Amino acid sequence: MEERKPFVVIRRQAAVATVTLSRPEKRNALGEEMLAEFNDALASFGDDTETRVIVLSAEPPVFSAGAETNVKAGSSDADRRQAFAGRKSQFRRLFERATTALESLEQVTVAKIGGHAVGAGWGLTLACDFRVASDAAQFWIPEVELGVLLGVGTTTRLVRLVGPAKAKEIILLARRHSAASLVEQGLLTEVASPEDLDARTDALVEALVDKPFLPLAQMKSRIDHIARVGTPESASVIETILSRGD
Repeated sequence: MEERKPFVVIRRQAAVATVTLSRPEKRNALGEEMLAEFNDALASFGDDTETRVIVLSAEPPVFSAGAETNVKAGSSDADRRQAFAGRKSQFRRLFERATTALESLEQVTVAKIGGHAVGAGWGLTLACDFRVASDAAQFWIPEVELGVLLGVGTTTRLVRLVGPAKAKEIILLARRHSAASLVEQGLLTEVASPEDLDARTDALVEALVDKPFLPLAQMKSRIDHIARVGTPESASVIETILSRGD
């Protein structure tokens, strides 16, 4: 029996690691096996003393179509809602674990978004520190239209980033958003043409790698903690961060 190729591929080069969603034939839809691999990939960075910046990428043409279902093209709205309603809770557990782990990494994370990011696919990018997108990419959250709840982690990150009014607009109306409009809302760091996406992402990564890692990671941790609870954490938390080449 032929062994299938990995759904998640890690490539390390000096202080930068690229984690790539590699299921283009399924539009990088997030199934349970893929999320389990993604969680294993993230866990490998916990005691990694070399990697300082992690780039989250995906094989084109789509960044991620969101949660995997058995819905066929041309299915009715009722069929799509029934398929999502019957989705196993294991998916949500794995997805929440993945986004929490991604957000909690000591390394700085950059999402390189070359194509559409839908639902849970968009949620993955929101767990990263920086997001650079192609101007051809579109973003939307169809969960309410599909009759299911958006995950609590993604909902929380949207509310933190844009406030409750804008989060309601994005989630409840389920409209498609261009990359340009999301830069204005603070949900993307940069937008580039498809031809310039790699170069713009590389420039951002190089700028981050050039910073002293320890204060970079400590400030990332402090900002995230303040965003969660509104007060800075004790120094003992950030003092446990591994030194990576400084």
